[in-house]
Amino acid sequence: MDNNKQHFSAVSYISGTGRVSSREKLHNDKYIKFGEYDNFPNHLVELYNNSSIHETCIDAIVEAIKGDGLVAEPSFVLDKANHSGESWNDIFTKVVKDYYLFGGFYLEIIWNKLRTKISEVYHIPFTSVRAKEANHRGYCEGYFISHEWGIEEYGWRTEVDNAVYLPSYNPAKKKDEPSQLYAHKTYRPLQRYYPLPPYVGALKVVELDCEIDNWHVSNIKNGLAPSVAITTFTNGTEEDRRTIENQLRTQYGGSSNAGQLFYMDVPDIDRKPIIEPIPQNGADGYYTTINDMVVQKILTAHRITSPMLLGIKTEGQLGGAQEMLDAYTLFLNMVIKPYQQEILMCLEEILEQQYPLTDITLGVEQKQILDTGVEEVDVITSKEAEAGDDAMLETDIEDAIEEQQMEGV
Repeated sequence: MDNNKQHFSAVSYISGTGRVSSREKLHNDKYIKFGEYDNFPNHLVELYNNSSIHETCIDAIVEAIKGDGLVAEPSFVLDKANHSGESWNDIFTKVVKDYYLFGGFYLEIIWNKLRTKISEVYHIPFTSVRAKEANHRGYCEGYFISHEWGIEEYGWRTEVDNAVYLPSYNPAKKKDEPSQLYAHKTYRPLQRYYPLPPYVGALKVVELDCEIDNWHVSNIKNGLAPSVAITTFTNGTEEDRRTIENQLRTQYGGSSNAGQLFYMDVPDIDRKPIIEPIPQNGADGYYTTINDMVVQKILTAHRITSPMLLGIKTEGQLGGAQEMLDAYTLFLNMVIKPYQQEILMCLEEILEQQYPLTDITLGVEQKQILDTGVEEVDVITSKEAEAGDDAMLETDIEDAIEEQQMEGV
């Protein structure tokens, strides 16, 4: 037996999402993959589900865009979007979430039998859609729909033959195409088929936020490994060493065993193990600094003008009422309102085809706080609601809402 052999072991825990590309790539001359493994939308959902500050920012902006929901004159146009019983406010809620989380949204448009108007509108989840290759003019003629995209990285690929195909929305072709897909995406240079979310520049930082949480969890669950070194002199076999390691990990590893008595019996004093604590290198302070940087960069990517809007108290901020009101006003006018107006223009285009003989004015009911602290209900329309004709349309909606409220009293 070799008495000079030395043995040590380490157990590594690797986690995280890894680098995921947003590259658009043609697959089998049939459809366009979104990412190297066709999983970029799924990656965005994963980051949303695993970063608390990122999720909070998205939810706050989505709720602000939704406001108190859609309002219209006449109001009945919002009652029914499809035969499944969804109203236009139900569709609006899903559209807003997809629009900010992914940078775009999809709606299935179904024309009536006479092809005179739109009969139904359904929301299609963004992750379920892949684009057909564009023609020589750069126009995408249709999309494939499946709930199995994005699992190619796990060794299985969705076949286009198993997906539902819908041609792109085009009222001029409604006679031959009773079902079409309305696709809206924000412009992004070099992205021909798919949009990117407005916060895309901070995706690495969002991943870092997830890894910081993983580091803290792993540091607690596997606290034995980085905090103490144990050297034994048994000169045992591989099986013996594995048995000792498993016993130590079972008995003393993890947060549940913190503070327990460490007991070990050895045949003689010369074979006693050496147990030495490993001094901490200040990693906790380092990760605290990194965490502060991550939070600030994520807030910046989402254009959150003040952490106080999310209920986050920043060191050194007094948090005065006027500062809060200024941040709130800036946030609504510079961030939320443009998103609302862009979505409203899309929905108005569809509603005009659903109710072709009706003069429709569409808006989002939005609560605003004045400098005096008084809460006021405003209506945001698809155009600048400052003066002129649009201000009159906005007044018409507000008057109609007030009349409905008076009738209900």
